[in-house]
Amino acid sequence: MAAPHRGAAGRAGRRERTGPVTGALEAAVGRHRTRSRRERIVGVDAARAVALVGMFATHIFPLREGREPTLTGMIASGRASALFAVLAGVGVALATGGMQRPRGTRAHLGAGAALVVRGALVAAVGLTLVATRAPVAIILAYYGVLFVVAAFLVRVPRGLLAAGAVLACVLTPVASQLLREGMPEGPGAQVGWPALAAPGNAVVTLVLTGYYPVLTWTTYLLAGMAVGRLDLRRPQVATGLLVGGAALAVAAHTASALLLGPGNGVWVLGAAASERRYGTTPTGTWWWLAVDTPHSGSTLDLAATTGSALAVLGTMLLLSRWAPRVVLVPAALGSAPLTLYTLHVVALAWYAGRGSDDLVLWLGHVLAATLVGLALRFAGVRGPLEAVLSAAGRAVRRLVTGITPKAVDSDPPRPPGT
Repeated sequence: MAAPHRGAAGRAGRRERTGPVTGALEAAVGRHRTRSRRERIVGVDAARAVALVGMFATHIFPLREGREPTLTGMIASGRASALFAVLAGVGVALATGGMQRPRGTRAHLGAGAALVVRGALVAAVGLTLVATRAPVAIILAYYGVLFVVAAFLVRVPRGLLAAGAVLACVLTPVASQLLREGMPEGPGAQVGWPALAAPGNAVVTLVLTGYYPVLTWTTYLLAGMAVGRLDLRRPQVATGLLVGGAALAVAAHTASALLLGPGNGVWVLGAAASERRYGTTPTGTWWWLAVDTPHSGSTLDLAATTGSALAVLGTMLLLSRWAPRVVLVPAALGSAPLTLYTLHVVALAWYAGRGSDDLVLWLGHVLAATLVGLALRFAGVRGPLEAVLSAAGRAVRRLVTGITPKAVDSDPPRPPGT
């Protein structure tokens, strides 16, 4: 008789100490965990929230004033999308067993088929969003192709994934320069449904010349998958991601500064060295591989943005362990990023040309996304688009393997911004 009384009193005491809102949110998180029969890695969701908020900023605030980057341009440009892409790789790894890779050919086929179906659905959403004519570059079609690439990698050991990320970081920018020689500069038109009438051109755009070319962005996918195969609940892993990621970012930016400055690269490239890029760099000289400009797709840009993404993820994992209440709201926001990204793009399309204070607009998007995320978390459900993708993936995997999949974090990989 006494034990239940003490338990009830303890819960009441915790609610009194934490406050009604935080206590209710903690209870909602508990219900969500029970319903899904697994413990979400809250720090990963919180990192997705950082990427979402950063993406909102890059879509709304100007990134440059003349030739100089704005505060948003210095902090978020290129980094928000890279964080999303790395977290996509983490999501792939978690959705396919986390530390336990699929065993056997049938398990691999099931996991790969699920990723291909999810990628097709994500790409379909992206092709549809292009039709809204929102004033942003839609990344979801590129993501769909990345999921197809990931389908072939789900059984690769984490050591080989990490080595592959390093090789991709070094070699894919070189391959891009060689393959694009003689092609028109710039990303060209966005890939929407009409672009599928010329599928060859669409594939070239998605893989090689577009805003988020899959060839170079495979670096982020491989790095994220390698990280997702680690035990992300261990503080030592989180600390390693924070310290190692920050060191990688600093080293890449330092190397670029040395190559362009004392190395005289800036004398070859001129003022164009600091111009904003849209997925790729010109092919006229190999010195372009020395820049670290956001979205340039150079080796040093890939290394710097991968490092910053790992540092953010490590930070959120540590906060979720040492100060869990701090990340409760961000984790709610970050648990439905595909839905929130879609709503954000649709809202921008509706607002286009109407005129609005940038700060007010950004705060409105952040507040609306937070309220939607909290509502979903209180209800103990996924975002509607996440639910569709997850159900489709489970159905396909069950069809191939005959086994209901179990994952550490079974939500689909998340969509990036810019």
